[in-house]
Amino acid sequence: MEEAIQKADVLIEALQWIRQFRGKITVIKLGGSVMEDSRAMVHLLLDVVFMETVGMQPVIVHGGGAAISRAMQAAGLQARFVEGRRYTDEAALEIVERVLAGEINERLAEQIDLLGGRARALNFRTMNVLTGERLHLSNSQGEPVDLGHVGKVTSVDRDAVRRLCRDGFVPVIPSMCATAEGGKLNVNADTAAMAVAEALQAEKLVFLSDVNGVRRQKDNPESLLHSLSDREAREMIRNGAIDSGMIPKIEACLEILKKGVRKVHIIDGRLRHSLLLEVYTSRGVGTEIAHETSQECVELGA
Repeated sequence: MEEAIQKADVLIEALQWIRQFRGKITVIKLGGSVMEDSRAMVHLLLDVVFMETVGMQPVIVHGGGAAISRAMQAAGLQARFVEGRRYTDEAALEIVERVLAGEINERLAEQIDLLGGRARALNFRTMNVLTGERLHLSNSQGEPVDLGHVGKVTSVDRDAVRRLCRDGFVPVIPSMCATAEGGKLNVNADTAAMAVAEALQAEKLVFLSDVNGVRRQKDNPESLLHSLSDREAREMIRNGAIDSGMIPKIEACLEILKKGVRKVHIIDGRLRHSLLLEVYTSRGVGTEIAHETSQECVELGA
């Protein structure tokens, strides 16, 4: 009986968040090592099905770097990186489209369907919703950097995505875009997810990572900060508490907050049901980043 009462208490705790986020869009970025863990993926997709069932509107944006690298190796192609980004030539682009926008994208949608949800794979064969242009970068000497068929998202078919959400489907979007001229480009999954979240003015953007969030001491998982204001995040960058590879991710989070997304979450996607624990419990299991005024509302229980 005590166990049953505890389960009821969990449902009651979730109720306030279910009501608050009903009808709100949450963009979920899938990628990295999380996608290589089949057990973790089942739990994550079950969480997505739950979210849609109780009235949230989840949208998945995904990458697939490890699977692409394996496919390139099988084809005898060597992965090449320029300025930390994958170079995409014609042969690599063909593999990226087949693996990322084809196999992975459609498999994710099929898995959601098998778990009791309804999903739509949005790729070049079905319905493309991301349009973009080639990404132009410069190196530290100011010289142009050629990344091949790599791009950035310039527009999102928000009406199509919102329509699917309203109709009870989970849109599943690969990190590729089409150009105005009919070409295809490989896009960084983080930046694709941010473009989608901005276009949809999402309530939340969730990055599924292999770390549990922002830590006061980067090597100590127990020093996790469950909530962080934009001001506090900038101060942690200045004093070195946030450093190395985490800096560009946090800076990107702060930038997307300026563009209308209300909250950004960084959570460990390998933790069982991490999405539900982050969204539907008061404390969460990762780090929530929000504008300082929004953060004050959270602390006051609003």
